Amino acid sequence: MSKVRVALVGVGNCASALVQGVNYYAKAEKEEQALGLRHISLGGYHPRNIEFVCAFDIEARKVGKDLSEAVFSPPNNTLRFADVPKMGVPVSKGPVLDGVGVLLKNVVKISKQPEVDVAEKLKENRAEIVVNLLPSGAFKATEWYAEQALEAGCAFVNASPVFIASRTKWAKQFEKAGLPVVGDDLADQVGSTAVHKTLLKLLSEQGVRINETYQLDVGGGTESLDTLDRTRELKRSVKTQSVESVLPYKASVVAGSTDYVDFLENRRDSFFWIKGFYFGKVPMLLDMRLSTVDAPNAGSVLFDVIRAVKIALDRKIAGPLWSVSAAAFKHPPKNMPMDTAEKQFEEFVLGKRER
Repeated sequence: MSKVRVALVGVGNCASALVQGVNYYAKAEKEEQALGLRHISLGGYHPRNIEFVCAFDIEARKVGKDLSEAVFSPPNNTLRFADVPKMGVPVSKGPVLDGVGVLLKNVVKISKQPEVDVAEKLKENRAEIVVNLLPSGAFKATEWYAEQALEAGCAFVNASPVFIASRTKWAKQFEKAGLPVVGDDLADQVGSTAVHKTLLKLLSEQGVRINETYQLDVGGGTESLDTLDRTRELKRSVKTQSVESVLPYKASVVAGSTDYVDFLENRRDSFFWIKGFYFGKVPMLLDMRLSTVDAPNAGSVLFDVIRAVKIALDRKIAGPLWSVSAAAFKHPPKNMPMDTAEKQFEEFVLGKRER
């Protein structure tokens, strides 16, 4: 198969896990060698077909370095689970815009190198897909990079909660340009939102009446710090709406990030609380905790999303990819039940038209 030529916007912890993952799974040929992946092959594309052709950041300790070094440079603090050989892909300086919030200014050192012409750099490196991994609060920067993707003729994957794929304005622009777009707000592989929704769906289908529930996260990465600073309420709104969608009735639901604890580093603790009634109106209470490392949680999902977008490019499908977005993001253009989204995603990969 041909390569999937990817440009990374934001060389943070998620980018580190993604780059490491391509190397970690490069030699996997059988399912048992691909522990942690949902699909070793998707539409004929293997993870090793993903090729990073350019990358953009503003951090002084990353800009100018080869991507293989930059993914391990501070303030990145996720797990190192694979060696990454030199890639010959220097990290270029992008515009700062609103990419650094008040709290992140104490962590991020802004590079003094000149900004590159991003659209030209994308064209020069023949990038096909731009993957946006900017912090949650980077509203202007995310929209600016979406514009650069359009100008350069690239598909756009929006992992941030800034609304791109789910906004009519942007959806029409990508459709007019003949380019696919997916988003918004990437869901984790072992994500608190997915776990919460699955628990609620299971209990409600068993006849349990849920009346109150919450899911709250505490993390230590730069994304958790930026969320606390700028997008706590936005992410809470997106997560709450996503969780509410699985219940066929109204209940008191709260879901989202709550705090930042620096010594957790790239770890995240998620707390679930579900209160309801079952047979005879007897009360029940579920109280549990899930601990994960944040960045690798994005890897398997991004592998599938990137390859699905490549499939769309091959088939010349433009505009928002509904099934891909619904299966992999918290705020897709078109909400679907989890099982419906998964089924339609698989059908899309097999060549069926989206419904």
